[in-house]
Amino acid sequence: MAAEDQPDPDKPAGTDEEGAAAQLFGEWDITNIEYDDPSTERYITVTPVAHTMGRHAGKQFQKSEISIVERLANRLMQTEENTGKKQQTMQIVRDAFEDIHERTEENPIQVLVQAVEHSAPREETVRLKYGGISVPKAVDVAPQRRVDQALKFIAEGVHSSSFKTTTSASDALADQLVGAANYDVQTYAVNQKEEKERVAAAAR
Repeated sequence: MAAEDQPDPDKPAGTDEEGAAAQLFGEWDITNIEYDDPSTERYITVTPVAHTMGRHAGKQFQKSEISIVERLANRLMQTEENTGKKQQTMQIVRDAFEDIHERTEENPIQVLVQAVEHSAPREETVRLKYGGISVPKAVDVAPQRRVDQALKFIAEGVHSSSFKTTTSASDALADQLVGAANYDVQTYAVNQKEEKERVAAAAR
């Protein structure tokens, strides 16, 4: 490798040859994302790549290395009528991000990270059997599962808000993310998280 091709050790990671910050969709900066929840920080990955072409498929726990934006898009596809429509789903996410920026004037990736953190349940219940009797027991949720559950709740909220209604999927996604980022309990994702924790508290 020629000397001019060597990476500059003084240049921050995530910048291109001109020194511009790495951007998702060529528009949103990913270098200054803040995390409020240290337990889930390592499982909420932000990268400028929004479509990895399934290179992580089949690798255990590799999903945590995938961009949280792509994981959200993949989760949105997990309904019968939307299976496999990756390009359409990515366009929905892009439209939702633009809508979020217009509403809040904030980086929509930061809003997504906050929404995931606020929608991630800390406790849930399992069923233990004692002599044929099922007894609910409250348990802590692993950080990786917390992120999985948050994405599930957000996707379910988008589907329920936009399916057979006049609300577009991108508007529904923007509503869910902004509401969850603001910890609005009327938002489906936050409501489900609160419900899980309420049931767990009763089973302690």
